[in-house]
Amino acid sequence: MSEDLSPAEHAAAIDAARQRLIDFVQGCPDDQWESAPIDGDPRPVSVITDHVAHAYEYLAGWISELLAGDAPEVDADLVDALNAAHAAGTGSLTQAEVSAHLKASGDALISLFAGMEPAQLALRDGQVARFAMVATRHPDGHRTELQDALG
Repeated sequence: MSEDLSPAEHAAAIDAARQRLIDFVQGCPDDQWESAPIDGDPRPVSVITDHVAHAYEYLAGWISELLAGDAPEVDADLVDALNAAHAAGTGSLTQAEVSAHLKASGDALISLFAGMEPAQLALRDGQVARFAMVATRHPDGHRTELQDALG
């Protein structure tokens, strides 16, 4: 994935990665859906996959702020706090609920990129483009990790 992609190419890449995760969610066997297969991570598959949908929401918020001329302060501590709050506040979710959340939050994020001018990717030293790359890699990273852990 390159920072040289157009906004439309980023939108398409995010959509494709999201669809791969939705396909995984919809195909996950019921007996594995609420398991916590990743060593050291107590979250079940349902919460990990919904976490990606939640991340789309905060990424879209930060990107919207950047497009509006603001400079959101984003660091690892903030991301960790958002992730911890999601994990603590998320109960049992169905595959349909997670799929719908991925679709809705992903659509909002994809729309942001689809409506962007190429120069906007460079805002704040390329932070918008970096957020696009995160939005593309994040679902694939979790999907691959879960597939490997589940066998």
